[in-house]
Parts: sequence; structure tokens; C-alpha cells
Amino acid sequence: MKKMCAGVLRWVGFAAWLSLSSTVALAQVAVTTYHNDSYRSGANPQETVLTLSNVRTQSFGKRATFAVQGYVYAQPLYVPGLTIGGTSHNVLFIATEHDQVYAFDVNSGQQLWHTNFLAATGFRYVISPVSSGDVSCGDLVPEIGITGTPVIDATTGTMYLVAKTKQLDTVTHTTSFYQTLHALDIKTGRDKVAPLPITATSPGNGTGSVGGILTFDPLVEGQRSALLLLKGQVFIAWASHCDLGTYHGYIMSFSELSLARSGLYVDTPNGYEGGFWGGGAGPAADSGGSIYAATGNGHYDGGTDFGDSVLRLAWPSTFGSISLRDYFTPWNQQTLDQNDADFGSGGAMLLPDQPGTPYPHLLIQVGKEGTIDLVNRDNMGHFHSGSDSQIVQTLRYAIGGIFGAPAFWNNTAYFGGAYDHLKGFAFDPHAQQLSTGSTSASPEFFNFPGPTPSVSSNGTNNGIVWIIQNDTYGGGNAVLRAYDATNLGTELYNSEQNASRDRVGLAVKFTVPTVADGRVFVGAENQVVMYGLL
Repeated sequence: MKKMCAGVLRWVGFAAWLSLSSTVALAQVAVTTYHNDSYRSGANPQETVLTLSNVRTQSFGKRATFAVQGYVYAQPLYVPGLTIGGTSHNVLFIATEHDQVYAFDVNSGQQLWHTNFLAATGFRYVISPVSSGDVSCGDLVPEIGITGTPVIDATTGTMYLVAKTKQLDTVTHTTSFYQTLHALDIKTGRDKVAPLPITATSPGNGTGSVGGILTFDPLVEGQRSALLLLKGQVFIAWASHCDLGTYHGYIMSFSELSLARSGLYVDTPNGYEGGFWGGGAGPAADSGGSIYAATGNGHYDGGTDFGDSVLRLAWPSTFGSISLRDYFTPWNQQTLDQNDADFGSGGAMLLPDQPGTPYPHLLIQVGKEGTIDLVNRDNMGHFHSGSDSQIVQTLRYAIGGIFGAPAFWNNTAYFGGAYDHLKGFAFDPHAQQLSTGSTSASPEFFNFPGPTPSVSSNGTNNGIVWIIQNDTYGGGNAVLRAYDATNLGTELYNSEQNASRDRVGLAVKFTVPTVADGRVFVGAENQVVMYGLL
């Protein structure tokens, strides 16, 4: 096993940094889940430090680099004012594909703790991440460890995550594969309860079933989706790697306190595929406790199998598990399935509740086809042949395909499609319709997989859209970009404007910027870079 390296923080202007630290301490905004909240809005409306006037290359740039082992696909999380050892720390949490988790104090650069899930068991067993070769897929390279963004319960101080590992028995020379749910104390990095190897069986006659039973395969099932906390439960979703193997879309729930499994849902029990992909986006949840998740290519029959659909799920149910309550499936589902045009390549985003309107609860879903669907969460419409006239609005081929999630701020939805520009679509809260075309767009054009936007603002002022341009993955540097949220044609900053000072590390797919307390965190290969005022 390689010797673990300590996290390294590169300082830029120590005196200026101390000044920034005292300034941002007033904001104290936590980011404890993917895209900021369970609606997956991607918005931080409490950013009081970063403004339209100071996010410029003259006053904003790279402040530090946190070195870690492994690529950082999961979104970095952030908790300010966390007391550890009697001292208050503003803490950055990083999970990597090398099955490592780190906690850093962003003010001092101190590595507060580091948890390694690859420790060998005695002399007989050697634990390592799963390799791309193990799954015969180059979607995640070179190894697969922690991919889905963890989630933190700030009340209990617990981080939940799934680590994918393999164990070599050096005596029998056999290899076993595992996915393990951990509940880490965010002050120490230690497991609060015994980690749970994830297993499941479910009735079904779909692909891979034996005797009418489906068995969860920890090697085949890919845990890319972000985790969700709701009702004292941890919800986790799966797809596969490169559509290989006899997989199905699984969603499971686990008790926060004991990690005991409390629910299970399989979206194609009598069919095939139907994975929960989302490009790293996780299931969403509304204020009423319903869960929303979109599925990819797979069998659809409207009875038991729901490939290429967005689902409304409930827990608990009369069946004591996770149950399907409603769904929307586009009219051309069969074509989507046949052409690998996953409806669920992007994650569902819920719009803010709008009491007193005809449709107080709406969601937006976009897949590979680039069609924007605006769906009534209270009556999702099911499937209609020939058209999608049963839903609130459909904008066919409006943007490039989504491999992540949109963001929503100040009645504007932002989309970073593949092979397209970053685009904003205005939402009319009275007509409850999106503009039929984009109201602004970035000058830059982005290739696959396209960026996932996040927005920072001070209420309705100083709106800034942040993206990580990661279409250079596989050897090129990522680029952090910031745009005026009211006009994406105005780029405020990018990390290549002063490349010698601000350049990001090598890009990885599906990365999402984390913006809080005057800082922007960007995941890359073997590092997270922090930006802020100079």
C-alpha cells in the first residue's frame, strides 16, 4: 500500500488571507448536500462576500490547493464554525475515488483528519479501489471508490457516504467486491456505527434474475448519484458502468442511526436496465417528503417497469418500503431506449413552491435529448402516446443534452448542455411557463459532458453563475468560470485569464463548484482548488 500523503495547502498572500478569513467568518453558510439543498436548486442566496464588482481577475483568484489521493468526482462539502478539539474551524470535506475522505480547515490549511478505507485486514486480505478494468468501463478512471457526493447531517454531525472496494484474499487468490455505507463523525472521521456492506434481493423476473429473485451486484451497480437525507433516512440510488452487465435501477433507504436498510425500490424488476444516472445529481425531495428521481434507458410497461421516466416515490408506505406514487414518461420512450438517449442522464430539479397558483409544485427534467420538461409534481401525467401534452410545458431540443443538473435562481433556470452554450431560461411565475428560448447565453461553447451550474447571490442581488468547464477531462486542465446571472453573455472571471496564478488542476467529469463564505471550491485530479478574494 502506498504511503498516505498529507494534505498540502498552498498559500497566496498570507496577510491578505487573514483579512479575507475575518471577512467571510460573518457569512457562515454550510453546503452539506449536492447542489446546496434537497430541491437540488444549486443556489446559495446568502453569499455576502463575492459580488459582480469584485469577481475579477484583478481581485479574485486561486487562494489554496488541497492535495489528496484520488480524483475528486464528488462535490466538496463545507461546514463553517465546527468545533473540533475546543477550536472553531471552517471545514472543507473531500471524498475521492481512492476511497479517502479528508477534512481541512480552510483558514489555516490544517488537515483536521483523514480517513482511509483501504487499510488491509491483517496479512491475508488487501483492500483497494475497484479499477476501471474490473468493470470493463472507462467512464470513471483509473479507479472507482467514492463517486456519489456524500451528505452531511449537520444536526448530528454525521457524514454518510458509499465506498466501493475490492478485497483480495492472498491465500485463496480470490477477489470479492463491496459497496459499504459509512456514517462518519465529521469531527473525527471515525465510523459512528459499524459500516454496512450493502446487499439486497428483490422479487422480479427481469434480466439477471434467478428463480424469480433479483440480487444486487456490488461490482456491476454504479453508485454515481449523490446521497439524500430525508425523514431520518439515507437514500442512495444506483445505475451501472457503461450500461454493462445485468443491472437495474435501485434506490435504497437506510436508517441514519443504525444504517439498517429500511426500504428498497427496483424500477425494472421484470425488465432490464433503468439506472438512476444523473451525471452525479442525486434524488430530490420536496417539503412534503416526496422523493423524485429520473431513470435512464430501460424497459417501460407502466405497470412494474419504468425506464426513461421521472418518478415520485414515498417512504414509508403502506408496504413498509419505498413505493411509487406517480410518474411521467415521455411519449417517445421507446425511441429514447433504442437510441441510448437516456431521459435520466440529468437529475430532476424542483422549483420553489408557489402557493396559490394552478401548479404550486413543479419540477424540471432534461436528458440526453436536450428537451426541457416542466412537470406538475402533484399530477405528473404518466404516459401519453403521440405527445407530452399532459404536462405543463415541453421545449423540444431546447439545449444540449444534460449530464448533471440545472440550477435555479431569481426566476431563471440555468442549463449547461453538452455541445452547447451555457443558457438561461426565464420562468414566468404567473403564467408558470419557461421562455421558449434562452434569454441569455455564454459566449463559450462546451463539449461533452457540459458544465453543471451553481449560483451565488446576496438575495436577489449580485447573482453569479459558476461553472467548471470539464470537457477537457482526460489530460487537460479544468477551467473555473463566473458569469453575470442576469446576462450570461458577460463573463466576469475565468481561471485562465491569469493562468500562472489561477490555473485549476486536471479536469474530471461531473464536477460541481461549491460556493460558500466568499470561497469557491473546485474538484480535479488529486486535488481541490480554493478560490476567493485576493
